[in-house]
Parts: sequence; C-alpha cells; structure tokens
Amino acid sequence: MKVYDYKVIMEPDENGGYIVTCPSFTGCYSQGDTIEEALANIREAILLCIEDIEEEGEEIPDPSRSLIATVMVEV
Repeated sequence: MKVYDYKVIMEPDENGGYIVTCPSFTGCYSQGDTIEEALANIREAILLCIEDIEEEGEEIPDPSRSLIATVMVEV
C-alpha cells in the first residue's frame, strides 16, 4: 500500500462549516460542519477520484507537483 500526501485548501463557508478542495484532482471538493469532518470528507473524495483514475488506466497524480504559494496584491 502506498501513502500519498495531497494538499487541500479549506475555506469557511458563509453558511457555516467549511468547503475543502484538492487541486491535484479536477473537480475534487467536499465540505463539512467542522474542520475534522471536512478533512474526512475530502479524504473520501480523493479516494473516489483515485478509484476513477485507476479504472481509466491513468496515472495517479503526484502530490509533490502541487505547490502552495501566496500572492501579495496592493489595492
């Protein structure tokens, strides 16, 4: 069994809870009422994405290719 360490982006939802996305997978997102629930849900979403990719015979994305950066914007 191989372990992958994917980066996720979490933001508070204006209606409460959190929205979380995984940029390594197009359209991979989830949500949860708490941080813990949101992380558990995105983990499940990532696993489903991996299953789909494997069924298609494609390569699982390399998590090291996702970079986190910040951009300063002066307004």
